[in-house]
Amino acid sequence: MQDTPRSAHAHLSEPSAWVVAHAGLVPASGTVLDVAAGGGRHAKFFVERGHRVTALDRDIGALIALAGIDAQRADLEGGQPWPLPGRQFAGVVVTNYLHRPLFEALAASVAPGGALIYETFAHGNGQFGKPDNPDFLLNDNELFNAFAPHLRVVAYMHGYIDKPRPALVQRIAAVRT
Repeated sequence: MQDTPRSAHAHLSEPSAWVVAHAGLVPASGTVLDVAAGGGRHAKFFVERGHRVTALDRDIGALIALAGIDAQRADLEGGQPWPLPGRQFAGVVVTNYLHRPLFEALAASVAPGGALIYETFAHGNGQFGKPDNPDFLLNDNELFNAFAPHLRVVAYMHGYIDKPRPALVQRIAAVRT
């Protein structure tokens, strides 16, 4: 679930440093899925790297204006089934978004040889601002525990970052071998 309004992230135009650092795990010619894509900063980044991109969000207004992106409206929290059943992607990217019921579908969406790059807020982030609702913050090692049974973890981090703003986050980069 989303605790922070999209407008709060509107200032985020640069791709996440974590996504940039691990983008090389995504096979060069593969399609990337950007989940809860917001304004499309990661979708645009992967298009610029030569990927086809499917971007999911409940509000695709900002996405439809971006060239090379298949923007699909999806209310991921509305109790409807996963909108892309059976589809797999060379890369699955999720940032600043947490809806635990999607973990299984996200893992299943990573194609053989593909990568998951995920970053969101962790328990304790309230000291730095929103999100601060514990329901929207990852518990200790939660990303690792959710994805390690399905994918090979290449990198994992749980801790403080100061850019783009101070926050406590968890980050994972994992591949399907």
